[in-house]
Amino acid sequence: MKPPAGRTVLKALLVLLGVVLSVALVSSAFFRWNLSGEGPLLIPRFPLGQFVKDLPRHLVWLIPFMLLSAAILPLRSAQWQTTLSKPVPFRERYHLVAIGAFTHNALPGKLGDFIRSFLLSRTQQIPFLQSLGSVVVCKLLEFAALMGLVAVSFLGPFGEKMSQFAGPLRVAVGLCVGLVILVVLLAHYALPLARMLERKRKLPRVRHLLGHVSEGLGTARSFRGMAKALLFSIGPVLAPALAYGLALRGIGVRGGLFAGTVVLGAIALGQSLPGVPVGMGIYYFVTSWAARSLGATPEDAAAFSALTHLGTVLSQVSVGALSVRLRGIRLKDLRRGGSLARDAANHMAHEAVGPVHVPS
Repeated sequence: MKPPAGRTVLKALLVLLGVVLSVALVSSAFFRWNLSGEGPLLIPRFPLGQFVKDLPRHLVWLIPFMLLSAAILPLRSAQWQTTLSKPVPFRERYHLVAIGAFTHNALPGKLGDFIRSFLLSRTQQIPFLQSLGSVVVCKLLEFAALMGLVAVSFLGPFGEKMSQFAGPLRVAVGLCVGLVILVVLLAHYALPLARMLERKRKLPRVRHLLGHVSEGLGTARSFRGMAKALLFSIGPVLAPALAYGLALRGIGVRGGLFAGTVVLGAIALGQSLPGVPVGMGIYYFVTSWAARSLGATPEDAAAFSALTHLGTVLSQVSVGALSVRLRGIRLKDLRRGGSLARDAANHMAHEAVGPVHVPS
């Protein structure tokens, strides 16, 4: 069944708008926009020819950056077990995390976490909503660990200059606290609410959904479980924070090791919504602006943006592609709108409306 023509046109317009915004945001790393009406619209921040010639000198920090970026995958695989309702072999978790990273970086839509949750539900017979809930807890605790590391970084030798990020940090911390409270409340009260609806024979779809949500967020019901999961969430945050810190130091930012967490936090906030078509543009805008704010020259800030983006994509796509190959998954099945994504959406809808079974 073909979608209505109006919906197709709207989708095409949104994609076009996303491309235009991405190009404009990416260009901000290399050009200044002159909106005064006098002179050229785009003014180069530095000679582009010299910029290209100077790129090889950054290899000294790009290689360790890529190694630390690839290290996120096994660290995230270890973290995932702390939020799952049953033991899953590390090898299985690693391949699914790697496939998710490949999907996130190589294909549009940022559906990596969605895909890895669905694949786990198929291979381990875990309801999809439970699997997705475990990933949600992982992402939330990574965010909490990141906010903690950002706060610690303000105590370093770069604290005075980093004070300009204090406002956005307060907003991020408030958002993080709110999300943690929401997840804890859902974990504790979703199942009792589902039982109440079952006794009253009301809203069967809602109570079925609440039952799965309760299982998926099971870790959040235990202080010990949350503490353990938070401890395992530090590694997947510390590795990229150190990577960005090394890159900042490599481009001449003094105290750059302490500022890597701030850049990582800005990236996380800017790219937090799945499906947003301007992710790459936001990345270039945020990273180049942050590097310039921390004292890098415009040329080095642009190199920082371009090479960290390239290093992240190359490291995680190459490692993830190996897992895709070993698991025999076809690339077309991972494309946005492909059969795997459609199956995942249908599977989630089926769970939400399927036969009701609420544990007593």
